[in-house]
Amino acid sequence: MSSHLRTLTRYKAWANERLYDTVAKLPPEELLAKRPIFAGNILRTLNHVHAMDLVWKAHLQGVPHGFKARVPDEVPPLAELTEKQRQTDQWYVAYADALDDSSAAETVKFTFIGGGDGAMTRAEMVMHAVTHGIYHRGHVTAVLNLLSIQPPSTDLPVYVREKGQSR
Repeated sequence: MSSHLRTLTRYKAWANERLYDTVAKLPPEELLAKRPIFAGNILRTLNHVHAMDLVWKAHLQGVPHGFKARVPDEVPPLAELTEKQRQTDQWYVAYADALDDSSAAETVKFTFIGGGDGAMTRAEMVMHAVTHGIYHRGHVTAVLNLLSIQPPSTDLPVYVREKGQSR
């Protein structure tokens, strides 16, 4: 399991970098334009993903995360968010690198932002952070398609090929 988590966290960092590089080429007004996606616009959607990455990171560390909502009201500029996401992605890579199979199977209890108790293994939490990002990258790439901008391919097989990890 831990070897899969190492691959997945690296994939997450790679896919985020590709998407953020593409989004950085958009005019600022396109980042904030109202869209029929989860958080209402590209920047808020990306910020939501980052915020939830921080929530799961805090759960994994056993510390409070401080978030009161899943979609924070405050949204940093794209350049700042890009750097914050890069740092958080690297934290997940390092975390997965240090995680052995026994620790990955350990159950962690937490409280959901909206209330209610939860419990997941460390591996499930990391996998959720990875898959949650995939889901919302899909929202952003849908907007890019509507803008006639070719989104980058962020599929796992492309990552494996590009990183020379083909079997």
